[in-house]
Amino acid sequence: MDISLDDVYKAKETLKGIAYRTALVYNSILSDLSGNQVYVKMENLQRTGSFKLRGAYNKIAHLTGKEKRCGVIASSAGNHAQGVAVAATIYGIKSTIVMPKHAPLSKVTATRRFGANVILHGEVYDEAYEESLRIQQETHATFIHPFNDPLVIAGQGTIALEILKDLPDVEVVVLPIGGGGLISGVALALKTLNPDVKIVGVQSKNNPSMQKSIALHQLVTIKGTPSIADGIAVKTPGDLTFELVQQYVDEIVTVDDDEIASAMLFFLESAKVVAEGAGAASVAAIMHGLSHYKNRKMVALLSGGNVDVNILARTIDKGLVKNGRKCFLTTVIQDRPGALAQLLQFTASMGANVLAVTHRRETLDIPMSYAKVELELETTDTEQIRTIKKLLEENYYRVEIQ
Repeated sequence: MDISLDDVYKAKETLKGIAYRTALVYNSILSDLSGNQVYVKMENLQRTGSFKLRGAYNKIAHLTGKEKRCGVIASSAGNHAQGVAVAATIYGIKSTIVMPKHAPLSKVTATRRFGANVILHGEVYDEAYEESLRIQQETHATFIHPFNDPLVIAGQGTIALEILKDLPDVEVVVLPIGGGGLISGVALALKTLNPDVKIVGVQSKNNPSMQKSIALHQLVTIKGTPSIADGIAVKTPGDLTFELVQQYVDEIVTVDDDEIASAMLFFLESAKVVAEGAGAASVAAIMHGLSHYKNRKMVALLSGGNVDVNILARTIDKGLVKNGRKCFLTTVIQDRPGALAQLLQFTASMGANVLAVTHRRETLDIPMSYAKVELELETTDTEQIRTIKKLLEENYYRVEIQ
């Protein structure tokens, strides 16, 4: 089944009264940082907390009466699960969602609250996907694919119509890529209406399946590794989304977990907004790459804000370290009265705040009568960290910074 701009317009009509038209917000800090005029599309404020409702509802709205009676099933790391659950509940349809065992608790709880039967299976999304297909064969429920479906893609593409309504002269749009459903729909609509718009996809360095597939001109499956951007941790892109990305997307870049954490922290501090890892990937790319774009009207899609509180706390710490707001300093001091106090005095004189001190004598890599000290420091930026390190080295400390 092909997909066209007309399908996106039909999806827009289907979603009236269901999906919110989310705000497009100018961000002066990102603009100054990147040298562009940067606007953020706030899909984290969408109903269910992510863009996924758009595609899920559009798909379920087109089911036949018989299909609706048999119910629906889906696999998801969390956001698609909530979209399917809400859409199914609106139509009075039974929904079953298979999620990875380690899916964020907040997403599991929300999916159940929206009315779905949740089954936890597998370590990663792809294992949950295989289990959902097995259950689908037994129950004859309709499988709602999270990305490789024309109706799902058309639903996600409605975001493009909203962007163009709010910013008709947009020049660059930056979006996260997992399986490719979001960027496929948005890119198809944008490029059809304005071929000059540049479309940039962003993947996690831990799971760059679409980037590698495009580079090799064929679908590939990667092993991947865990990432805080669990929503875009997909081993194999869809064949339909792969074709659309090949046709409409100008480039794909990757960001690492530290860069994503830095972007999440940026949203919390500067915009008072919660972004999940996948949701912050586009802004991470603007903050730590894409320097070849200057003086452009640029839109970054914040695709979701569903993040577990415990993960958010750990992510904040990673973001602080990435931005030079926290560091771990290790050195060796003489094991005598006053030595630790002297070390702390040096760090205090440079304005660093000591959060924790670890003092150990028994490690095998230091001589007798010495102790290894690790300081967890609250700092202002990387320049202050370099200044502290230089001061200590000038006073004959051997220093390692993490």
